[in-house]
Amino acid sequence: MEKRKLSFWEIWNMSFGFLGIQFGFALQGGFMSRIFQTLGAAVDDIPGLWIAAPLTGLLVQPIVGYLSDNTWSPKYGRRKPFFLIGAIIASITLFFMPHSPALWIAAGLLWVLDSSINISMEPFRALVADKLPETQRSNGFIIQTLIIGIGTWIASNLPWLVNKLGISNEANAGIIPDSVIVAFSIGAFVFLTSILFTIFTTKETPPENLEQFLQEKKASRFIPDLLLSLKEMPSTMKKLGLIQFFSWFAFFTMWSLSMPALTEHVFHSPKPDVKLYAKLNAAEEPLVNAKKEIIYLNAEKEKEYKAKDKVYNNAADLVGSATGIYGLSSMAFALLLTFYTMKNKINRKFIHMASLVLGGLGFIYMFYATPETLLYAFILIGFSWGSILSMPYAMLSSSVNPNKMGMMMGLFNMFIVIPQIIAALGGINFLYKLIGEAHINAMLLAGISLIIAGLCNLFITDKNAISG
Repeated sequence: MEKRKLSFWEIWNMSFGFLGIQFGFALQGGFMSRIFQTLGAAVDDIPGLWIAAPLTGLLVQPIVGYLSDNTWSPKYGRRKPFFLIGAIIASITLFFMPHSPALWIAAGLLWVLDSSINISMEPFRALVADKLPETQRSNGFIIQTLIIGIGTWIASNLPWLVNKLGISNEANAGIIPDSVIVAFSIGAFVFLTSILFTIFTTKETPPENLEQFLQEKKASRFIPDLLLSLKEMPSTMKKLGLIQFFSWFAFFTMWSLSMPALTEHVFHSPKPDVKLYAKLNAAEEPLVNAKKEIIYLNAEKEKEYKAKDKVYNNAADLVGSATGIYGLSSMAFALLLTFYTMKNKINRKFIHMASLVLGGLGFIYMFYATPETLLYAFILIGFSWGSILSMPYAMLSSSVNPNKMGMMMGLFNMFIVIPQIIAALGGINFLYKLIGEAHINAMLLAGISLIIAGLCNLFITDKNAISG
């Protein structure tokens, strides 16, 4: 049975929950490295602290996809229960994250946060395929990207905005600034409320053949179904996987190292090392008093540290705001494609290739950017981000069994998390140091990776995947 075409606002409502999901991702991607540095992490240790996030995705996504494929309730729907569970856990974690008293607690909460975001996110991708006819798939994923762009821009600017409203972005050594704490609290609220909006405004439709669905559900087993899905993985999905590998290696590099790289190279305001200003114990860790405040060598050193840390925090806010520009340009990218795809077909392959190459050039431009021109780098990166969030999924949804959409979307996530795991386990540090020791070279590495991803689109030949 042919699915009915949905209006713009129906697609908007069913995708609105992505606003909250992206608040979570943007705060995580833009400010977790700042939190890690504040709690004492060295720059080269930061990618390793992110390892829990992609490892979680590798495990959670296929399981959630499988469970949502095999769930149906006339009252609660098919995908919506997973939206809600993930949103509740993510919102609680976002609230407590900036209150982390130690580095290991922040790293553990990142694991919980990424798990819960994954629980909410992948069923949203499957919902587009569930409800939209083939002719509207590109449009559906592009509208999701439009909402994601809005969320990225607003969330990335939150610490800067709340600071401008009078909430301090300064704090004692080892303490997260109030501006970051308030931003994460706002993110927690938006995450939950936007998911609830989609749940209450979107009605899921039952499987086309409910009796057959229930019989298949009884016979299904996760491991055999997983192995069968891996065996049946279409060639287009494998080729898209290669593109995703290089794309997400680039963006993981940005999320984990752009804050220290840009505050250092573009703003010339690196995070000061408190060990150079404080009294140290036998393990060469800063001594603290009964109130857990750093004991400085003297009043002059305390004053010097706080002055440099203030400059760093101001630079970090500006880097966060500049980062939000890629959400804004991805939103513009999605908006243009939304209007165009309402009446016209597009060549997904060439749009994706051009977008990724432009993003790669944006990363390379960071090496030459000034505080005034950094936004141009993120504008270019936004084109690639907008395409990454829509084109691969549109191409994939035209190539796989619709009855296994959740499982296949979950497996597709392997091509997202595996490069991130490789990057976190030392891939970033090893490769960028082949270019040079300066942390900005990590952004050059991201640019090279994204350009390779763009060129890999030439391997896509399936006409159904390309045109939509």
